[in-house]
Amino acid sequence: MRYFLLRPETLFLLCISLALWSYFFHTDEVKTIVKSSRDAVKMVKGKVAEMMQNERFGGLDAEFSKTWEFKSNNVAVYSIQGRRDHMEDRFEVLTDIVNKTHPSIFGIFDGHGGEVSDTDQTNVFQKSNLSPSALDYQAAADFAKANLPDALRQQLLTYEREKERDREKDKEKDDKKERVSLSYPSILEHQILTLDREMLDKLSATYNEAGTTCLVALLSEKELTVANVGDSRGVLCDKHGNAIPLSHDHKPYQLKERKRIKKAGGFISFNGSWRVQGILAMSRSLGDYPLKNLNVVVPDPDIMSFDLDKLQPEFMILASDGLWDTFSNEEAVRFIRERLDEPHFGAKSIVLQSFYRGCPDNITVMVVKFKGKTNEK
Repeated sequence: MRYFLLRPETLFLLCISLALWSYFFHTDEVKTIVKSSRDAVKMVKGKVAEMMQNERFGGLDAEFSKTWEFKSNNVAVYSIQGRRDHMEDRFEVLTDIVNKTHPSIFGIFDGHGGEVSDTDQTNVFQKSNLSPSALDYQAAADFAKANLPDALRQQLLTYEREKERDREKDKEKDDKKERVSLSYPSILEHQILTLDREMLDKLSATYNEAGTTCLVALLSEKELTVANVGDSRGVLCDKHGNAIPLSHDHKPYQLKERKRIKKAGGFISFNGSWRVQGILAMSRSLGDYPLKNLNVVVPDPDIMSFDLDKLQPEFMILASDGLWDTFSNEEAVRFIRERLDEPHFGAKSIVLQSFYRGCPDNITVMVVKFKGKTNEK
């Protein structure tokens, strides 16, 4: 009997019988076991893929340790620290969509030379209570963010009130010409140069060598005015989907900049990229007092104005150089245009895509949709 039970044929038939019995009388249990096994396999595969992705991209938790996002009406911003040790990008948005007392103000500031502590940043952003002692240890980008947009708003409010007063009183032509001598470009230039002088006084007093780029746009009903110092960049998408540059980078290798630097007694050298005095990778900036003392770096903004009725634009992109390390103007416009219906108008998507392409820098992107393309509630 024992010999019969241990025969291979008998064991095979026994296994077949057990399988048939399980299938007909315990189908649900068998399916549950199979499904659980499959789920377990999928979970393990997912964990392995996640570990491989984190290893490939350097650990995403660390890379996104400082992430800022902003969304209001027709503007959205997404900003990440990325692979840098510090977050030195800053941005600002000041609008008055309801009363329209002044043009909307949009700013991108890409700092270099170190960031202030979180406690210091708290003091910086309490703009109405800034004291000289608090200003002394602000990094350049924080100083620009805390002061330039508000100074612009105050002068723009005054300018708009004066224009309205002139219209109402119908003054003499000569008097009008004197008033209208001010303009958005002249206001931008004056405030940026004033800010740089104040910044140099404050930062040099504590031997703080920090500096920052400055990309600021003023948007009114019919006009867009953009001022740029450094290598942050703006680009606009017109009604045909073409990429229209709003600014041009200030780089040491450009012929105009190289001649100016040489005339001032300076030089440029290649240290990973072309740098002024072998130090700074841009030829114009705010702050950077040691290079300003040598007159090899200047704060003079390039300012461009655009007729919105003529261009009929869909949107504009203002971004720090981190984005432009991995995207051309045309590619960025195409990318955003396909994603304007996203919650951040494509800003978040293009920031993450730039990171995945290997950008080593902080990345800040602001997308502004123009009238007719804005889905306001």
